[in-house]
Amino acid sequence: MELGAVTASYRRWAPVYDSTFGAVTNAGRRRAGRYLTRLGGSVLEVGVGTGLALPGYGEGVTVTGIDFSEAMLAKAKARVAREGLRRVVDLRQMDARSLDFPDQSFDHVAAMHVLSVVPEPEKVMSEIARVLRPGGHVVITNHFSRNSGVLGALERLTAPLENLLGWQSDFPISRVLGQPDLAEIERAPLPPAGMMTWLVLRKSS
Repeated sequence: MELGAVTASYRRWAPVYDSTFGAVTNAGRRRAGRYLTRLGGSVLEVGVGTGLALPGYGEGVTVTGIDFSEAMLAKAKARVAREGLRRVVDLRQMDARSLDFPDQSFDHVAAMHVLSVVPEPEKVMSEIARVLRPGGHVVITNHFSRNSGVLGALERLTAPLENLLGWQSDFPISRVLGQPDLAEIERAPLPPAGMMTWLVLRKSS
């Protein structure tokens, strides 16, 4: 993905995101909110978008959200104000490849439906690992490519359109599993029809 294409695409998507792609992917967001609430502590949400996941965090967590898209972020800020989401302590415009936080700043990190839309996801994962405290969790919900079947063929067919669509349809899970200090502890299919994946990584102590 090219950064300019991401910016332009999400400027187009912002007005209708919640009722389209956002609605389809809400199962993962709700599960992530419940999971991180049980863990408690400080959470960084990378790619907070329009803030769809923010109401799902319960007592015991504080949430900082970042997004590269100003249009998406404006909607997230409006949601926080409208719904009185006091657990959200900060929302900032930021490039996930270069997070403006010190090392080990957060207890946990969430990355929901963002890793296949950012340039250089390996750099994003490296930054996530850097700002995460030892023993902390990375909760990922995302679409990952399949090697076979009808969906796999469709992913390969639409792959050349990634800059127009705003996401990479043939995105392999290997691109988020390369950090040596992040170990996979959970993986499961998510709706709709298992097209999305639930993935939890844990940082070594």
